[in-house]
Amino acid sequence: MSHKSLISSHEWDAIEKIVSDVNSGKITAIELVEKSLKLIEDSKEYNAIISVTEERAKKRAEEVDAKIKSGMNAGKLAGVPFIAKDNFLAFGGETTAASNILRGFEAPYQATAIEKLEAEGAILVAKANLDAFAHGGSTENSDFGTTLNPVDSTRVAGGSSGGSVASVTLGLAPFSLGTDTGGSVREPASFCGVVGYKPTYGLVSRYGVVAMASSTDVIGPIANTVEDVAYVLDVLAGRDSKDSTTIDRELSYVLSGSLQNTAHIAHRVGVVKEFLGDGVDKEVREVVQDAADQLKKSGVEIVEVSIPSIDLALACYYIIVPAEVSSNLSRYDGQRYGFSKPDAVELEDSYNESRAIGFNPENKRRIMIGTYVLSSGYYDAYYKKAALLRTKLINEVNKAFEKVDFLVGPVAPTIAPKVGENASDPLKMYLLDIMTVPVNLCGVPAISVPCGSAKGMPVGLQIIAPMRKDKELLEFAKYYEGVRK
Repeated sequence: MSHKSLISSHEWDAIEKIVSDVNSGKITAIELVEKSLKLIEDSKEYNAIISVTEERAKKRAEEVDAKIKSGMNAGKLAGVPFIAKDNFLAFGGETTAASNILRGFEAPYQATAIEKLEAEGAILVAKANLDAFAHGGSTENSDFGTTLNPVDSTRVAGGSSGGSVASVTLGLAPFSLGTDTGGSVREPASFCGVVGYKPTYGLVSRYGVVAMASSTDVIGPIANTVEDVAYVLDVLAGRDSKDSTTIDRELSYVLSGSLQNTAHIAHRVGVVKEFLGDGVDKEVREVVQDAADQLKKSGVEIVEVSIPSIDLALACYYIIVPAEVSSNLSRYDGQRYGFSKPDAVELEDSYNESRAIGFNPENKRRIMIGTYVLSSGYYDAYYKKAALLRTKLINEVNKAFEKVDFLVGPVAPTIAPKVGENASDPLKMYLLDIMTVPVNLCGVPAISVPCGSAKGMPVGLQIIAPMRKDKELLEFAKYYEGVRK
């Protein structure tokens, strides 16, 4: 089944136009919500959605419609349905992080990101599937089953935000929210052929999102165009008193008009040499090189850039992140919320048995690696060296940005793997992150924009910018969309 034929009846207008149509009365918020819920029901075989928030969504749609009828401002996203990864705390249903240990858990408060979107009239219609606690790159580690790729259902959608990305590819809503700890928005966006954005670390509040690795977790919007992603980011970005890592925002991230002139967007773009090495599929490499050639023909200067430590980034990531995972998952102990082994006799048995049953093998693997690298005698040998390497990598990336405005390369070394292809080999799964994790370790913004196909499957171009240059990155990504057309 081709991508185009699959979603031809599911296409949505640009978010700005949807809002305009709702405000003018051309369409109502309740009609949009009902359309989205119907599409979700009709696309169950892809397993993109864990749960729907139907009752609350319809009630909120009625409130938006009533506001518009009475002449009140219903917000920048008035009536727009959206889907959130199921690690965002939200009202209207369960929040499970796709893990058995949180089945049945209902959030006592909402994530700041959800609150901000709702304040501007957006309507949450469903919670999307993910690898449990975001541990994985294929959703095959979900306790709710694997999300299938809408372009080819024999392949994975990617992960960990696979359900969020597949939802947009399937046309279930105009946009979705994901989290990107090591590539979890960009990798599935590349595999499914949509736009996935990872902002500068701290630009979007993480408050109310189930933590994976607190020093690399970032919330990112997913949509069909760069313009829609920017429109959503404009609502999400900014400081939050509940998240001390948040940073100041630009006045606006909304993109307007066509971007034909490269002069103010990018003088020079660096192709990362290490991203086009032996481990990258020949067809993926060719598609990305073609994208660089298209930019060159349009007037952008293209140069090769080397970042020597980038080859060690994956090893660095899989020491630092499991260490933080080990710490963050210690709160799931079967005592205060979530799954608890009912017949445990002693407190220690309750801890051990609740965690043994509630966590899946990948969760346990990351907890054990993290606990090991933080333990006495191994902290200096592993964690401390990884932290030093991270600083070296940040310095090298900053140095590269002294010579170029943006860096480009593939998002992943391959197209979406077949379901089950990497499931029994964690190392092969981890290697899919080889070109996305350096971005998270450095805290810089990056985007996956569709740039072609290999073996009939989508391939994304990864564009990386210096820290806090989110607006410039979005402008250049939009420019590239125009070049590609």
